[in-house]
Amino acid sequence: MQSILIVGGGKGGQAILRTFSAVEFVRVIGVIDHRSDAPAMIEAKKLGIPTGSELEPFLHKKPDVILEVTGDPDVFRELAERDLPGTTLISGAVAHLMVRLVEEKDRWFDAWRRRQKELEAILNSTHDGMIALNQRGEITLMNASAERVTGVKTGNALGRHIKEIIPNSRLDHVLQTGVPELNRKHILPSGMEVVTNRVPVKGADGRVMGAVSVFRDISELKNLTQQVTDLKSMKSLLQAIIDSSDDAISVVDANGLGILINPAYTRLTGLEPDQVIGKPAETDISEGESMHMKVLTTKQPVRGVHMKVGPHNKEVVVNVAPIIIGGELKGSVGILHDVSEIKQLNRDLERARRIIRTLEAKYTFADIIGSSEAMKVSLDQAKQAAKTRATVLLRGESGTGKELFAHAIHNASDRKYSQFVRVNCAALSESLLESELFGYEEGAFTGAKRGGKKGLFEEASGGTIFLDEIGELKPNTQAKLLRVLQEKEVTRVGGTKSIPIDVRVIAATNMSLEKAIQEKRFREDLYYRLNVLPIHIAPLRMRKEDLYELSLHLIKKFNQEYGRNVESIDQEAIQTLSDYSWPGNVRELENVLGRAMINMAFNEKVMKKRHLPPLNLTKLTFPDHPEKHQESEGIQTLKERLSEVEKEYIGSIYLACGRNKTEAARKLGISVRSLYYKLERYGLL
Repeated sequence: MQSILIVGGGKGGQAILRTFSAVEFVRVIGVIDHRSDAPAMIEAKKLGIPTGSELEPFLHKKPDVILEVTGDPDVFRELAERDLPGTTLISGAVAHLMVRLVEEKDRWFDAWRRRQKELEAILNSTHDGMIALNQRGEITLMNASAERVTGVKTGNALGRHIKEIIPNSRLDHVLQTGVPELNRKHILPSGMEVVTNRVPVKGADGRVMGAVSVFRDISELKNLTQQVTDLKSMKSLLQAIIDSSDDAISVVDANGLGILINPAYTRLTGLEPDQVIGKPAETDISEGESMHMKVLTTKQPVRGVHMKVGPHNKEVVVNVAPIIIGGELKGSVGILHDVSEIKQLNRDLERARRIIRTLEAKYTFADIIGSSEAMKVSLDQAKQAAKTRATVLLRGESGTGKELFAHAIHNASDRKYSQFVRVNCAALSESLLESELFGYEEGAFTGAKRGGKKGLFEEASGGTIFLDEIGELKPNTQAKLLRVLQEKEVTRVGGTKSIPIDVRVIAATNMSLEKAIQEKRFREDLYYRLNVLPIHIAPLRMRKEDLYELSLHLIKKFNQEYGRNVESIDQEAIQTLSDYSWPGNVRELENVLGRAMINMAFNEKVMKKRHLPPLNLTKLTFPDHPEKHQESEGIQTLKERLSEVEKEYIGSIYLACGRNKTEAARKLGISVRSLYYKLERYGLL
């Protein structure tokens, strides 16, 4: 082992100290510098190497080599003049050159090792097996895939002849002939079948230096072939399904270019595949924006969008959804429905509904929305009433749903398959109402139908008659109705014969019959006949917890009527509705929500507060306001001006009375029938 003394504690001395302290055959016996805080001095102390400022104590140790790295010529000269037998003096310049050579060698060696590791990593990461031979036929390389396929460990194969590892290998034949063998099947000793490429490795002079074989388990190729076959079969099946669909289908890629349409699409739009495939998504649109591009931008589906497509401006409803695979947007698919067919179906449905309405009641208890305690009580009473044949009196403000209850009671009773007849007692004059209710004989009055006519009580025999606004009946009609309820028979106007009937009577009123009895406007004995099963229906302001459920129900109804797709109403809007007193009850709520839906954009899904019309009006707002009318039309006639004043005044009183027609008529000093006429005339109902 060589002993070395380092003279000079600067950075150069520190570098040399670090180099030689890591070498096993060299021992640093000391570091000398007049500065104890020099870098090499500090480093030596950490390594446990002696340090000092004088040379003499270290010379007694007779170092084999003294490295002078102070950079001071005088120090090197003084050391050279000393008689140091057996000691070699090396200047700092030479020492630094030695260190650089050693460091350079280490860098090249490290780089070579990194390169080898990278090459090994690449070879071992490839899925194909690889075996390489030298000129003597000995294995020099075998990657992990080759180890897996052959079942031979790399450590057991390297350096051995190829025939010892794979006896039937032809790689040594390629080594001898220099002729490659490509895409050859080969069966390994383990029985595994592989496909292999064997090629010679030649030097610059063209001589064969070795050979390499690259191979793969052929079963994987078979699996891939089967998968390709399965995919083709699946594609054919999907194409057949799409082509056989009666729904028009359009598919675009992530760039919005058409990639697929089916025959139904061509039949609907009149566009052939060559007019759509490879073309922008907007190509088929004649009116409206491209829903494909909207979906590709937002990655969100759209439903029920109306537009026109194709050269004939075909009106369609479109549903479009994104195609997302592995979290990546691949395109979008659209389904087109012919609106003309939908409209025809709606017309057929409405025609059927009209026919059904003439035969039976429309509503059931399932159509009555509300889970509040007040509504539960009313529903329980109505369901109990449906089980009996007793007369029912429905009481509640206008717009609370008395007619719905009447329909539901009929449909839940044993009379549901018989006729349901509705009569508004306030909408007809006394003489007309009497002839409609009880019928008339031929010649009973001028214009009477030949042969007479059945009354509504006779028409409803076996079923139910619903007498709405029962409090508006005149005393003479009340007397005849009392006889019907008592005797279960009617006598036609102008006739003398009593006709027996079997009718269940459901009456309804929004007025106080008790007050009407006190004012001698309603018969007390009729009141007791009607008030057998009274059912009070609470106004909307008394059951505001039903607002949300009612709103959703009405929104669904308006969706069908307006062709919209509104899904819900937000809590802020519900709170706004809850803050209102609802003098017009559910009928007014229906009006407000219908107007709110009209205020919404076509693609909006949630009804919000900003969509609601003002709810704090103290009088009705009419489109033909007198002042505005005067400005736009000039001078009005007296009749026109009087009509407008009458319209505004009746409207304000009607609203102030909570849309109670009886109360409004009383305050206006006119009959309820006259009020009905004027409300209908001015469009205020």
